[in-house]
Amino acid sequence: MRHLLLAASAVTLFAPMMAIAEQHGDEHEKALIILTSESLQTQTMAMILGNAMYQQGTELNILLCDAAGDLAINDYQSENTVNTPPSNPAGQVTPEGILGMLMAEGAQVDVCAIYLPNTDHTQEDLRDGVGIAEPGSMAEMMRDPSIPVFSF
Repeated sequence: MRHLLLAASAVTLFAPMMAIAEQHGDEHEKALIILTSESLQTQTMAMILGNAMYQQGTELNILLCDAAGDLAINDYQSENTVNTPPSNPAGQVTPEGILGMLMAEGAQVDVCAIYLPNTDHTQEDLRDGVGIAEPGSMAEMMRDPSIPVFSF
């Protein structure tokens, strides 16, 4: 029930951005978000900004490394929620809730190639749709001048 409420809150939080996305038509710019921070607020803000980019027509690739890789685990739940500004009706959100929403909309999400070998998790523990990044293809994306890279 908590996740349902958080998901509904996230939709409310981001609904105004859909109008902005319509103004951009069929543009399909790409962006790479690299998230390594263990900070709940940093993780959440990275997902909020990713969602804003998605709503503006950007095709998202999200790379989760180190502590942020935990967001890709099926049963992961943040210890706390993040309060949105008082002017926003969403109330409270979690980074994993927003990540799930982005994945449902088509964002490509991968964990770093070294994440699983350095945790107690296996590939079976990952959310459906989460891949394991290949360094070569990630490096290609990072080197592509048309793909901005955002690191948190």
